Amino acid sequence: MLFTRKTVAGLLLSALPWLGAQAETAPSGWTLEKVVEISRHGVRPPTEGNVKTIQEGTGRNWPAWLTHYGELTGHGYAAAVLKGRYEGQYLRQHGLLTPNCPASDDVFVWASPLQRTQETAMALMDGVFPGCGVVIRGPESEDNDPLFHAETAGVPVDQEQVKADLQKAMQGKSAGQIQAEWQPAIDRLKQAVCLPDKPCPAFSAKWEVKESKKGNLSLHGPEALANMAETIRLAYSNNNPLGQVAFGNARTAAAVGALMPLLTANYDFTNDLPYVARRGGSVLMNQIALALNPEHQADAPPDAKWLLYVAHDTNIAKLRAMLGFTWQMGDYPRGNIPPAGSLIFERWRNPQSGQRFVRIYFQAQSLDQIRGLTALDNDHPPLRSEFSMNGCQKTDVGTLCPYDAVMKRLNGAVDRTALLPVRYTL
Repeated sequence: MLFTRKTVAGLLLSALPWLGAQAETAPSGWTLEKVVEISRHGVRPPTEGNVKTIQEGTGRNWPAWLTHYGELTGHGYAAAVLKGRYEGQYLRQHGLLTPNCPASDDVFVWASPLQRTQETAMALMDGVFPGCGVVIRGPESEDNDPLFHAETAGVPVDQEQVKADLQKAMQGKSAGQIQAEWQPAIDRLKQAVCLPDKPCPAFSAKWEVKESKKGNLSLHGPEALANMAETIRLAYSNNNPLGQVAFGNARTAAAVGALMPLLTANYDFTNDLPYVARRGGSVLMNQIALALNPEHQADAPPDAKWLLYVAHDTNIAKLRAMLGFTWQMGDYPRGNIPPAGSLIFERWRNPQSGQRFVRIYFQAQSLDQIRGLTALDNDHPPLRSEFSMNGCQKTDVGTLCPYDAVMKRLNGAVDRTALLPVRYTL
């Protein structure tokens, strides 16, 4: 079935419980005070640039999509609604939200200006607050978007420091040695997407460290292969016919997952480099830290119980690298950030002692949950990985870490020379 936003709203909103239903009682012993969430956009087709890269890299045309390049699909909208519905139930269960439409200080949503991020934000809100018309805000353009595109907005990047970080990540190995280590994953992907006995340029190219046309230094080679792996994942997640997923060569979630490790390789040598992560992620990390502070400050984000940012996998990757947090969940490879996956920060308080704690976790739907539009609940939860460090404790509400220690870690990760002012429109 071809989903449009209107059919999605009609189908899914009719299945949602009435907002007027009674909220469940929050578990005793802990009070959820604040949530800051950073979500990736939902399922989209490859961008026009991605299509050019993967078709030139394999010497063949890839299946066309019904949705315009890079835009959120109807299926992606529906999957994000389901994730939003689950999160809304969770936030009501723990007493952060009421059963009604939100008050002005309940939720603030800020999304990157692209269609796929704006529409994902709408889908999440349709899941949490059906029929309430929550306003989605965001910058007017990527050129003036310090939160999600800090480098474009004016944060300079020293290529000598990038080079030093890249050499450290390569652990003294040559680009050829790195390529050889990833060769089994390269061969699996090649078998799935290349025509027998035909040229497949991206797979015969040697990996090398070099500058791009814009002068940015990187390990060239993994990116084109990562684009192919991402396109395969997106096609499966979108419930495209299996004959159109890796040309019929990935018919299960496990088979798709086996073709995705090169996404990890690409992250390892780009967004996960500590210097790159700090230059590009410090504005956002600083806003997260300010938002978690119970004493509201003038340069903090708007004061809402739930602050939701909707952006891109690159934003979450940089935050993850700054935290020293990674995960491996379901059929996804290490550190993967699926469509509509979220990095979530929760501030909790112990009513007896008054002590505050922070829970940090990454949450995402599995490949089959997205493909099958599986309703999420306590018996069918999304995938989840919890952050931990010295001093954290496992509780009935998750892994809680001392507030002061977490704030020290967040603030310590921020590069103060990479901060730009953030102006929210209210």
